[in-house]
This record gives sequence, C-alpha cells and structure tokens, in this order.
Amino acid sequence: MGLSEDFIPIAIFVVVGLMFPMVTVFVSSLLRRQKKPEPDKYLTYECSVIPTGSAWMQHNVEYYMYALLFVVFDVETVFLYPWAVVFKKIGIFATIDVIIFIFVLAFGLVYAWKKGALEWMNGGASWR
Repeated sequence: MGLSEDFIPIAIFVVVGLMFPMVTVFVSSLLRRQKKPEPDKYLTYECSVIPTGSAWMQHNVEYYMYALLFVVFDVETVFLYPWAVVFKKIGIFATIDVIIFIFVLAFGLVYAWKKGALEWMNGGASWR
C-alpha cells in the first residue's frame, strides 16, 4: 500500500463527518412545519412576564474592568490549586516560581489600583 492509500480511511471519515451534519440539517428543514412564529416569540421573556421599556441598556465600562480583574484573579486561584495540593512534594524552585507568580499578580493589582481602574468615575451604571 502506498502512502496515499493509507489516507483513504481518514478521507472517508472526514467526508462522512462533514456531510452528516449537513444532511441532518437539510432533512430537518424539509420535515419541519412551516408556520409563522407567534409575536410572543420575539419578546424578551417568553414566560408570560410582560416587559416594560426597552431590553437594551447601556452599562458603564467600569463593570467590564471589574469583570476582567475578577477573571484574572479567578484564573490565578485555579493555577494555585494544583500547587497547593502538592506543596509538600515539590522542591524549593517550584515554590519560588509560585511566589514570583503571586508577586507579579500583586504588582498588577497595585498598578490597576494606582491607575484608578478600581474607582467609579460616573457613580455607577448609566441607565437609559
């Protein structure tokens, strides 16, 4: 068998893997009922709560700064869990690496604090 003949099963697998979802979507579009959706379908909530006002609201950018800082420090704790589990088994170099990691994150937090990223400028969200 040549090299190109070795890839025939892989090519068949790729073609079938790509065609299966396409055929499934096509057949389901043929079999579905053609009806106009109810007007309630396009409401914000379909659970019989009548919305008041617009569903669009503008949030202050500071919310995103807090969310970004939360994600950074949340991921930091995820990285620290494996280290805490094997704390007694690892050597001094791994412990020094973790201490450097924590100091870099602390430096980032102090930098964000000094730049005013943790203070509200407009007094909260601006609702429309």
